[in-house]
Amino acid sequence: MTIRVKPGASRVSVGGAYGEPAALIVAVHAQPVDGQANAAVVAALAAALNVRKAEISVVAGQTGRTKIIAIQTDDEIALQERISALLAT
Repeated sequence: MTIRVKPGASRVSVGGAYGEPAALIVAVHAQPVDGQANAAVVAALAAALNVRKAEISVVAGQTGRTKIIAIQTDDEIALQERISALLAT
């Protein structure tokens, strides 16, 4: 899954689409210093997608705003539905 991060945002949010193909927008308070924003992104995604933080990992883009995220889950269909709903907001 591709996401677009907005570090230093005034509020934490997950939703909306960026670019083509659509990347899920994740806004976090944390600044992109020493991995703080990446940790905040994982926490925000875990809450929004109803999965544990340990099930989410940043596969590519650790230092950029566009990241590739891997999510381990037993219920792929439910996860895909949650992601589609978030992209539509």
